[in-house]
Amino acid sequence: MPLHSATAHHHSHRHRANPLAVGDDPAAGATLAPPVQRLADRPVPADAAYQLIHDELLLDGNARLNLATFVTTWMEPQAARLMAECAEKNMIDKDEYPQTAALEARCVSILSHLWHAPDPSDSIGCSTTGSSEAGMLGGMALKRRWAARNPDAWRSGRRPNLVMGANVQVCWEKFCNYWEVEPRLVPMEGDRFHLDAESAAARCDEDTIGVVAVLGSTFDGSYEPVAEIAAALDGLQERTGIDVPIHVDGASGAMIAPFLDPDLAWDFRLPRVASINTSGHKYGLVYPGVGWIVWRSKEALPAELVFSVNYLGGDMPTFSLNFSRPGSEVVAQYYLFLRLGFEGFVAVQRACREVAVELAGRIEQLGPFRMLTRGDELPVFAFTTAEDVSAFDVYDVSRRLRERGWQVPAYSFPEKREDLSVLRIVVRNGFTDDLAGLLLDDLGRLLPELSRQSGPLVAPSSTSTFHH
Repeated sequence: MPLHSATAHHHSHRHRANPLAVGDDPAAGATLAPPVQRLADRPVPADAAYQLIHDELLLDGNARLNLATFVTTWMEPQAARLMAECAEKNMIDKDEYPQTAALEARCVSILSHLWHAPDPSDSIGCSTTGSSEAGMLGGMALKRRWAARNPDAWRSGRRPNLVMGANVQVCWEKFCNYWEVEPRLVPMEGDRFHLDAESAAARCDEDTIGVVAVLGSTFDGSYEPVAEIAAALDGLQERTGIDVPIHVDGASGAMIAPFLDPDLAWDFRLPRVASINTSGHKYGLVYPGVGWIVWRSKEALPAELVFSVNYLGGDMPTFSLNFSRPGSEVVAQYYLFLRLGFEGFVAVQRACREVAVELAGRIEQLGPFRMLTRGDELPVFAFTTAEDVSAFDVYDVSRRLRERGWQVPAYSFPEKREDLSVLRIVVRNGFTDDLAGLLLDDLGRLLPELSRQSGPLVAPSSTSTFHH
C-alpha cells in the first residue's frame, strides 16, 4: 500500500458535523473537529463520528463504476453478513476457530481439484492476503528449491534469477528486490505484449529459479502461452540438463480459465507447473483481502519453509508473510464455492466475458478507436485511438469519462512500447449489459466534443501512471 508521511495534506479549518447527527445537542456539531494530525482531547458521539467520516468518503469514486480495478465490488448481502459475523475471528488462531480453519482447508482442496493437481491429497496450499503475498510465497519456494539443487552456487553467493515478462504485476519486481533475485524481464516488442516461449527459454540458465507465466495480463487481459513456455523449457532441459519450474500467476485467469476455457492446458496438467496463485478477491468474487497459492505436491514446497508454531495451546504449521488477519474473506470464499458450484461459476464468468466482448465490439464500431484485445480471454480489453485521430488521446477520453463517474484508466505500456498509450476496461460481476450501455452512451456523447479539440489537452507525462 502507499506510504504516507506523518504530516497530513489537509486543510486546517474545523469541520461542522450535521447538527441532526450529534445526539441530544444539535449545536454541538458546530464545535466538532475530526483529527487530522493528532488525537482530539475528547470523544464524540458514535453517530457524529460515523457521519463525519461517511461524508468525507463521498469524495471517493463509486466502486461499481470503477472499470480500472480487478477487485470485486459487489457481493450478495448474505455473503456480506457472513463476513461481518467473522470479522473478529483471527485466521491465525486455528485452535480457537477450528471451523474457519476447516473451511480454509476445503478451499485449498477445491482449488487443487479445479487446477488438476495430479494427486489433490498430496497438494498443499494456503490462503493469503492477496496474490502479492501468494506470489512472494511461490517465489520463496522456487528460490529455496534452486538452492537445494545448486548448493555450491548458493554457498558461493551467486545471485539467482527469475524470468518473466515486463507485463508482470509489480509484486514480482518487489519479490526480486526483497529476496535478492535478479529479475530477467522480457520486454514487449511490436504487437507482442506479454511473455512468449522462445524469449522465456532464451533467458534461462543454471541460476534461474523459475519462470513466471501470467494467466491474464493486467495490461490487456491476454493469457500468456503457458503450455508453449513449458514445452520450450522441456526442450531446454533436453539440450542442457537445466530444469526450470514454472509458477503460474493466475491472479485473475486461474478463476476464469477452468470455467470458460476447460481445454486450455495451463495448470498442473503441465508437469513443469510447480505452483499457482490466484486472487480470491478478483474473479474469485470476494471483497478485497484474500488470495490463494497451491503447490502441485508437498515436495514442491520445501519443508524448511513451513514453521510449526505453538500458539494458543496447539502446534500449527504455517507458511505466510502475514500473521493476524480476519477470517471473513476465507469464509466468504467458501460461501462462493458453496453458493455457485461449478455451473454457477461458469454462468457468472461467462456473463462477464459476454459483456466484455460485446462492449469491445461496440466501442470499435464508434470509429476513433483501435482494439488491442477484445475481452475473449480475461473479460478485460485494451484499446487506443486510431492512427488518424489527432484531436484527442486516451488521456482526454479517460478524463472526460471521469466527469460522469466512470473510472477508465489510461496508461502507457512498458519499455520498448512506451509509445503506446491505451485505455483498459475490466468487466467484473455486477457490471451488466445495462451499465455497459450507459458507458457506451456517455462515450458516444463526448466523442464529438473531443473531436472539435485542436489537439490533446494534457501531455501524457503529466497524467497519472498505471496501477495494476
